[in-house]
Amino acid sequence: MKLAEALILRADLQKRLEQVRARLYNNVLIQEGEEPSERPESLLKEFMGIEKDLTKLIQAINRTNHQSAFNEKLTIAEALVERDALLSQRNLYFQAAERASEKQDRYSRTEIKNVSTIDVKEFQKAADDLAKEYRKLDTKIQGLNWNIDLIE
Repeated sequence: MKLAEALILRADLQKRLEQVRARLYNNVLIQEGEEPSERPESLLKEFMGIEKDLTKLIQAINRTNHQSAFNEKLTIAEALVERDALLSQRNLYFQAAERASEKQDRYSRTEIKNVSTIDVKEFQKAADDLAKEYRKLDTKIQGLNWNIDLIE
């Protein structure tokens, strides 16, 4: 199985886990005299089985990411950390620019006026540049995922 396929399977298992959790929560408390639509015991068993499969899969994905080269200097795991850092930095610049751009309605000259302490245009450009770097790095990671075999 390719790493990309494992990542798709992980997302599916996580979604199934949440669905089973919701079904369990919907069946743990019912009106007196009613029957649950599904047995909580069987839902719990299903949840535990999915959780076990998901744990094994995530361990294999992590093992693969730590042992697979991204380039001459980095493993895929290290590239993922860099990608997450770029996203965090991009979000900081974007949200600061957005906050500094908020318009305020003043109804009289006696109301307090707020002014921006940053160059919004400069912050927005930095956010755009970081977003571009993120996309480039993410695209390369995604491409590699289709060429790397999952280490079981």
